[in-house]
Amino acid sequence: MNNNPYNQYQKSKILTASPAELTLMLYDGAIKFGNIAIAAMRQEKKDIEKAHTNIIKVQRIIEEFRATLNWDYPVAQDFDNVYVYLLQRLLQANMAKDPEIMEEVVGHLRTMRDTWSEVMNKNKKGEV
Repeated sequence: MNNNPYNQYQKSKILTASPAELTLMLYDGAIKFGNIAIAAMRQEKKDIEKAHTNIIKVQRIIEEFRATLNWDYPVAQDFDNVYVYLLQRLLQANMAKDPEIMEEVVGHLRTMRDTWSEVMNKNKKGEV
């Protein structure tokens, strides 16, 4: 696996990323895993194990977001509330294998990711 140029590139990309870029990568990963779970639940013969595995991956990313909140800022409580809500919805989606609940979660994650990306771009331009 270490000889694979793509894997080496990905590892290098992660090791050289800023904290803001890592956050963006985590949002992208959560969205990707959420979409995989949705596809697994929508198959004619549901792939329960694949859906479960990918929902757990989304949960772990959100738990990481919660663990790294900076409580010096009041907005951290707002983010925590959103993350707790998403974790509750993920639990419900996993128990019921409900793709609609996953669609809701992925929609929220996309919105948060897009907002984060916009803030990063404005910060690079000195607008923030």
